[in-house]
Amino acid sequence: MEYRKLGKTGLPVSALSFGSWITFGNQIGDDVAERLMVKAYEAGINFFDNAEIYASGKSERVMGKILKNLNWDRSSYIVSSKVYFGDGGKLPTQRGLHRKHLFEACHAALDRLQVEYLDLFFCHRPDKSTPIEETVFAMNHLIQQGKIFYWGTSEWSAMEIMEAHMVAKANNLIGPSMEQPQYNMLCRDKVEVEYAQIYKTVGLGTTIWSPLASGLFTTKYHAHLNEETRLTRAELEWLKEKNLTEENIQLSITLNRLAKELGFTLSQMAIAWCLNNPNVSTVILGASKEAQLEENLKSLEILPLLTPEIIAQIEGILKNKPVHPPF
Repeated sequence: MEYRKLGKTGLPVSALSFGSWITFGNQIGDDVAERLMVKAYEAGINFFDNAEIYASGKSERVMGKILKNLNWDRSSYIVSSKVYFGDGGKLPTQRGLHRKHLFEACHAALDRLQVEYLDLFFCHRPDKSTPIEETVFAMNHLIQQGKIFYWGTSEWSAMEIMEAHMVAKANNLIGPSMEQPQYNMLCRDKVEVEYAQIYKTVGLGTTIWSPLASGLFTTKYHAHLNEETRLTRAELEWLKEKNLTEENIQLSITLNRLAKELGFTLSQMAIAWCLNNPNVSTVILGASKEAQLEENLKSLEILPLLTPEIIAQIEGILKNKPVHPPF
């Protein structure tokens, strides 16, 4: 396993990490979830990603039970939660980034995950109805109390992230250390262009999700639409409409031909392509089967094989390289 620093922090995070979105407490049994976590940990993965909204809190309960059963040394792994959407409650105080929900969500996540602290705590989306000062101060209070070690954002704009940093700097507080954006061969602008200056200035770790574009960069959609795939689930209708187009499926088929010629699978190539970006701290893998996880863990082995010539071939197929504005 390769380990990278989380942005400008000193925290070493495994280049591949493991997330529970969709699967834990929803798509797979707890026994399968435990086997997947063991396989990931034994492969050197040290970061396990979760969120309050995943399966309305059940995902964290499943992961917490597994962590307790396995009794790994707490200093050997990183666990996260994310706050904004709530864990199923519908009342106004049960979601958002106001102080009340931040504190209550943190305490609930600690209880569900059965840990004394969260290594990483993400603001799952920006909250336009809460002053950024309130969120920054609340996150710092949680850090001071030892309940979280680092805080970050997910799907925030560069402007929103920098606003949080300006508030933090003005008040001698800690700004967001990491961002969790979607990043894959279809979704590139935010990670490659929008955040470009933040990497250089305040620093930003990235824990990217959906490296396979919810399965588009596998072969599962090449023949027909399998009813058991992720993008056929009701909660992912928004991703299906965006990703599962005839044009994108043809793109996936063409990329698969190249991957075969090079001697690896399409999913391995897609994950390694993400890892090839030096501003990616870790790529979050999801899996419902052990064979899936085993295959995708091998993407690290092919990373050195992605020469500039091969990257150029991939870019020639994608034809979507973002344009960097002049600074």
